Amino acid sequence: MSLPVIILGAGGHAKVLIGAMLATSAVIKGVVDSNTALVGSRILGVPVLGGDDVVAEFNPSQIRLVNGVGSIGLPVLRQRLYERFKILGYDFATVVHPSAVVASDVVIGEGAQVMAGTVIQPGSQIGCNTIINTRASVDHDCIISDHVHISPGVTFSGGVDVGAGSHIGTGATLIQGVSIGRGCLVSAGAVVVKDISAGIKVRGVPAREFV
Repeated sequence: MSLPVIILGAGGHAKVLIGAMLATSAVIKGVVDSNTALVGSRILGVPVLGGDDVVAEFNPSQIRLVNGVGSIGLPVLRQRLYERFKILGYDFATVVHPSAVVASDVVIGEGAQVMAGTVIQPGSQIGCNTIINTRASVDHDCIISDHVHISPGVTFSGGVDVGAGSHIGTGATLIQGVSIGRGCLVSAGAVVVKDISAGIKVRGVPAREFV
């Protein structure tokens, strides 16, 4: 993170990101949020500068952005925000908490976020704008596509494949070799033992489709 960063969003996920970056050498210029009532306040000492329009005051060569929007369902808003600013020419910083254990050959895409206590084993790939949240465990040779949210405490055995825009809920477990399609929702605590087609929602032990 050689350039200073601006964080998009002032909610809970943004606070966790600020905590992670304060543990590194990152320079945080501030936070922007659509809630104008927050302007002038601080999050862990970092000022809320204004709305998203503040970003336009900086040339894309001067700053990087950090996507501070999380999700409790499909990460659609997070994806839209990322794509909106990419079209405008801005780059996103990748955030890796110092306590994360990431194998040397792991490929991490632009704007991905690897939070505290996470373990990512050899041969794995993490897509752009994807969150690997607190204490998630990603074993060998997993492929996690763009705009995915892997929630806190999730466990992936080896060779799991997750399609773009999916959400894996807190504490879910995916056994070795399963494939999750694009835009899937795996509920908290689910145990996935077979492949899931695109756009399907599952829950339970073992995980079953629900509407």
